[in-house]
Amino acid sequence: MTMFARQGYHADPVKLQVSFGKGNTFWTNVFPTKLLAKHQDEVKRFTTMIKVTRWFELIFALVPIKHIMKLWGFSHEFANTVALPMVALFLGTGNYAPEVPAIMLERLCTSPTYGMWYPTDKQSVVSNLPPMVVFPKFSDFYNDWYKDLTKKGVKIRLSTEVTQVVRRDKKGVTVKLIKRTPYKDHHNPNSAWSEEGPDASIDDTLPEGGADPDAEETTEHYDELVLCCLADTANRILRGSSTWKERNILGSTKWSDDITVTHNDADYMRRHYENFYNEDQAVSVLDGVDQSVRVEMAKKSFKPMYYIKMYDQDITKLEMCFDCTNYQAQFPPDMDFDRHVFQTIFLNKARDGHLWSIDEIDESKIIRKDWWHQLCHSFTHYIFVVPWLWLIQGANHTRFAAAWTMVNAHEVAVMSGIAAAVNLGADYPKDLEQDKFSFLAFRLYYLLQYLTWYRRQHPKKGPGNEYASGEYGSVYKGPGVAEGDRTMWREDMAKNASTQSK
Repeated sequence: MTMFARQGYHADPVKLQVSFGKGNTFWTNVFPTKLLAKHQDEVKRFTTMIKVTRWFELIFALVPIKHIMKLWGFSHEFANTVALPMVALFLGTGNYAPEVPAIMLERLCTSPTYGMWYPTDKQSVVSNLPPMVVFPKFSDFYNDWYKDLTKKGVKIRLSTEVTQVVRRDKKGVTVKLIKRTPYKDHHNPNSAWSEEGPDASIDDTLPEGGADPDAEETTEHYDELVLCCLADTANRILRGSSTWKERNILGSTKWSDDITVTHNDADYMRRHYENFYNEDQAVSVLDGVDQSVRVEMAKKSFKPMYYIKMYDQDITKLEMCFDCTNYQAQFPPDMDFDRHVFQTIFLNKARDGHLWSIDEIDESKIIRKDWWHQLCHSFTHYIFVVPWLWLIQGANHTRFAAAWTMVNAHEVAVMSGIAAAVNLGADYPKDLEQDKFSFLAFRLYYLLQYLTWYRRQHPKKGPGNEYASGEYGSVYKGPGVAEGDRTMWREDMAKNASTQSK
């Protein structure tokens, strides 16, 4: 958030509403439904299971969620329609949610700082509206940040690809590069220099043999190298100079190929998701506790932002979706549903592509398609990768910075970059050192990655103390976050850069 503020931008606050499942498998954090009423015994057992897992965290931490669900005797329906979606959407775990370590689900429910579902509800599993923020227009933000860094003397080379790291020794790092041809729609395919080839197995519209086959490879020398890329990409380009440790740690990560379809096909959404308050599925009492206040609120203001659909053929597999109009602050607050913009994510093409309903989206209403390479948060990631990264961080003049170094989250990606810079000798931002929760999170990450406890460089009191508020400093009150919602839309309206509702 402070980075936004330093470039003249801000995020907007939002209270998250979700819609999981459809029809008889539908539930939400906004109002109680028949699915939760049906599984009241399991809902109570779930809250107990979370407490016990917390008490004996060292024992259950790395046990896959699917085994914890079986151990506690949860039904197949409850485990896959209630428990797993709670993890799948927010950590980007997708169709690997059953393999995710139990500690992730437990912490989402018990942590007062980063627990999305804290505290759990004995009748509804969850009934809170998690406070979140939505980001400004990243294309504008990054462009301004690029200009600012350039003015300060930082050299930023876009459309440039590292093809291989040739040598790393006491003299430094030698790399080979090519100049890439940027695509207008920013869908830059793998180059002819990449062993992955032209992505033909994913998208047959890409050029045969890969892009830029005639690019000239050049050699350059550097003192240090920070690889801010996926682990399998890092493993590939380091191959000529990699160590046994690097190959085994980086090679233990698991990946899937997913596609995000941005569209405005409201009919597709009506067929596959619960988008509005559903009188047929709502209940006003759970386990003898009156829920009418929540029901009445939902009748007026149920506007789901995050969605999950379990496939009828196999409810252990799912599809994710976002209603960008309900979620993003650049949109008007009361748009007609047929004018909403959605992002539907289809997961793990190689394994689950046969379940996809992507062909049901009206082609004329598709805005764009984006393929991406997704980290699979299997429990093996926390056995063979994360605990051993300190062995290769900083070794051979090389550091690794990306979300995969711990968990797939923006916060981790940002911390990883700052950690690499600090390890190279940069100062940790003075004001962020005063934000006690932010600073603690950084220190723990730095300890995990570099086996070093980062020592405070400035007095405990100073500019930035007011950034952390709420329980354990978990609520950010520093610069870069607006007070009210939809302020971005109001600002755009004042510039005649947006539209009214409806």
